[in-house]
Amino acid sequence: MNFKKGDTVFVLDEDLSGIVKNLSGDTVSIETEDGFLLDFKAEALVKAKTGSFKNDIFSHSNLNTVVYEKEQSKKRKQPKVKAKERFQPTLEVDLHINQLVKSTRGMTSHDMLTLQLDTAKRQLEFAIKKRIQKVVFIHGVGEGVLKLELEYLFGRYNNIKYYDANYQKYGLGATEVYIYQNVKPN
Repeated sequence: MNFKKGDTVFVLDEDLSGIVKNLSGDTVSIETEDGFLLDFKAEALVKAKTGSFKNDIFSHSNLNTVVYEKEQSKKRKQPKVKAKERFQPTLEVDLHINQLVKSTRGMTSHDMLTLQLDTAKRQLEFAIKKRIQKVVFIHGVGEGVLKLELEYLFGRYNNIKYYDANYQKYGLGATEVYIYQNVKPN
């Protein structure tokens, strides 16, 4: 690189800068801001651009304008939620027996139904405790015994409403429960 006396330069790989004072071959002597004279190879130096860094950045606006813009509180934008997603249930509970146990060997149909109902009740209590508004219980179609028992279970709560879940997503094999959060006791 071509340096001249009086050029401002930066030293590569070091936090140093200075002004070129002497040139001899490929050795360049610079004077640092602290007044030290140091010699460097020409390839270890980079010529600084003319003009100050601040002037380059703020050339299009004055400093007061920039400070004013930074001090202004920005409105935080809420992420837009599509209407479809807004009404999606927040908790899904799959009550198919193969999702609850590894093997049904040795279990009677009564044992399986009891396990499914206990799981449903535990998840419903959890949703009420954690203030989750919507829960979908996936029970499958089958003969309808589990669905009937679930409806009986849901009927014992006065703060919930239940109905068939989204047909497009679950078909006939799911029930959606809506939990009212602020229910006044009777």
